[in-house]
Amino acid sequence: MRWYRTHGRHELPWRLTRDRYAVLVSEVMLQQTPVERVRPYYERWLSRWPTAAGLARAPVADAIREWGGLGYNRRAVNLHRACVAAVATKRGALPVRVDDLAKLPGIGPYTAAAVASFALAVPVAVVDTNVGRVLARATLGAASAKVVPARQLREAAARVLPARNVRDHNLALMDLGATVCMARAPNCAACPLARACKWLTSGAPAPPVAARPAEPFERTARFARGHIIELLRRSGPLGVDEISGALPPNHQGRTETYLAGLERDGLLDQQRGLWGLPGVTAG
Repeated sequence: MRWYRTHGRHELPWRLTRDRYAVLVSEVMLQQTPVERVRPYYERWLSRWPTAAGLARAPVADAIREWGGLGYNRRAVNLHRACVAAVATKRGALPVRVDDLAKLPGIGPYTAAAVASFALAVPVAVVDTNVGRVLARATLGAASAKVVPARQLREAAARVLPARNVRDHNLALMDLGATVCMARAPNCAACPLARACKWLTSGAPAPPVAARPAEPFERTARFARGHIIELLRRSGPLGVDEISGALPPNHQGRTETYLAGLERDGLLDQQRGLWGLPGVTAG
C-alpha cells in the first residue's frame, strides 16, 4: 500500500469516479485493451452517454459505431444490453450487489466484482490478468497465472484481502502487475514484494510449457469480423458479395460464416438481403 500511494496510477479518469456506470464502461473497455488506447474512447463515450439510462435509450447500432476502432465489438453490445436490463429492473441505475451485477447480460464475475469494489468499495477480491500474475508469483511460486487453476487464484486473492481499504488494495495489486510484475520482463528490483515473493526466492523458474507462436492477426476470424463491422459502419448495409469482395482473399470463403456469427452476437442483422448494423434500414 505504501508503494501504491507513491507509484499507483491514480490519475486514470476511471479512478477519479465512484459512479457505477462510469466504472462499468471502463472495465468493459479495458478488457484485452491497453489503458492509453482506452482513455480517449472512455472520455468520448461518457460525454455522449453519461448515464446508463442514456445508453439504454440509444440504438445499439450507435453504440457499435461509437466503439469503432477499439476492437472486440461484442463488448459494445454487451455494455448496451447490460444497461437496458439495469434500466428495466432498477429504474435507471445499476445494481449495488455483486450477485445482481453478475446477472446482467454480458457481465461476468470479474466485471461485477470490479464495479462493486472500485465504485462501491465492497470488500471483494478483484482478480484480473495482472492481479492473477502477482498472486501466482508472490504467493504460489508459479511463473504464470496460466499454470494455476482459477479456483486456486481466487483462494489466494481471498487470503490476502485486508480488513479495510480493499478498493486500494485491489488497485495496488493491479498496478503492480501492470507496471512492475510484468509477464515478459518483471522488474523485480523495484517490486515491494520481492523479499517475500515465492517465485523470485525459488530462483524465478520459467513456465513449464513454452507458449506457442500466435497466429498472425490478419489471418484470424477476429480480424475479419472487425473488418466487416468497420466496413458497414462506413458504408451502411451491403450484400454478401460486396462484403466478401472487401475482405482479404484468405477470408472470402468464410464470409457467410463470419456474418452468421456476427448476427448471433447481436452486431449485425439482415434486411432485404443486405447486411448492416442492428436496426439500420437497408437502402
